Amino acid sequence: MRQDGVDAIIEQWRTERSDLDDLLPMEVFGRIYRIAGTMGDQMEKVYNRFGIGRGEFDVLATLRRAGAPYDLSPKQLSDTLMLTTGGMTGRLDKLEKAGLITRTPDPTDRRSLRAQLTERGRALIDDAVAAGLEVQRSVLSHLAPSARQQLADLLRDLLAASRS
Repeated sequence: MRQDGVDAIIEQWRTERSDLDDLLPMEVFGRIYRIAGTMGDQMEKVYNRFGIGRGEFDVLATLRRAGAPYDLSPKQLSDTLMLTTGGMTGRLDKLEKAGLITRTPDPTDRRSLRAQLTERGRALIDDAVAAGLEVQRSVLSHLAPSARQQLADLLRDLLAASRS
């Protein structure tokens, strides 16, 4: 079996704290944190090729997933992305300046605006999603197809358990 940095950490804890009898949670979450960090860095590089960061990607992807006409209110975006309205305003300003979204009056509430993907924004997010997915596929290709599905199922269960 291959060893990694988490294995070294676990061995150090076993040496220093032999009273800790079950270190499996540390192994699992140590690897999850490391995977999240390295994949986050890789995805950031992919999105940078398109002139956006992860934050802008999230906004564009949320608008794209909303379906035609690809528009949402800033509140809907903030709620989905768990951002403050101030944080959302900054992202929307940047995306509007880049010509990737427009802000139009909300037909149901004259006091608010809706963010809408432009054609350029839609093309960019479609390309960025495909490029990011290719990186993710490449990493997962090191696992057998059945192991990939098992991992997805196990992580879904673990995520649900972490929220309860």
